[in-house]
Amino acid sequence: MAVPDTAAADGAQAVPAPDRARRGWFRLLFFGPAALFIGLLVAFALGLEHDPKLVPSPFIGKPAPDFSLPPVKGRSLGLAAGDLRDEVSLVNVFASWCVACRDEHPVLMRMKADGTVPIHGLDYKDKLGDAAHWLDTMGDPYTRTGADLDGRVAIDWGVYGVPETFVVDAQGRIAFKQVGPITPEILDGTILPLISRLRGDPSAASVVDH
Repeated sequence: MAVPDTAAADGAQAVPAPDRARRGWFRLLFFGPAALFIGLLVAFALGLEHDPKLVPSPFIGKPAPDFSLPPVKGRSLGLAAGDLRDEVSLVNVFASWCVACRDEHPVLMRMKADGTVPIHGLDYKDKLGDAAHWLDTMGDPYTRTGADLDGRVAIDWGVYGVPETFVVDAQGRIAFKQVGPITPEILDGTILPLISRLRGDPSAASVVDH
């Protein structure tokens, strides 16, 4: 004797197992990509809120990497780790092909004109002669300029891209890293107060290293 189907007895139509399986696959194929797309949108939105310029550098408070670079073509002074001692200085990573470096350049020239701090240039992956031509045209804010032709020294410094600028204390330790161009606001609000503090000015405002 056959056992009556409960769902049929209640007026509902039973769904065969193969149909249920097909419906499950349909839901997965239809809703799966949609859920993935929504997840990517959320991740992208969170990424927009995260400023890569605020990523802490593992080199803050540590000695600058040991390196020695020949001078840029047309300059007589290269750049080495030993040049970054006995005075507070800046190391500016730049390149003649870098658009943002062009935007930043007037700020560096202002610092040179004011005699604010020695600025050393680390020329990143430039062709021979390009950096010299660029500096001859735009003005040269650097005390020393090392040619990092293959970019290996920049990697040792943890450089993400150009421009980047490091404040180095008189003991040769990295005190601050600026990712992206120095703006007048960053210069006046962060870098100059930090330089004063590193030089022992008791009136200098406290700057949070990042």
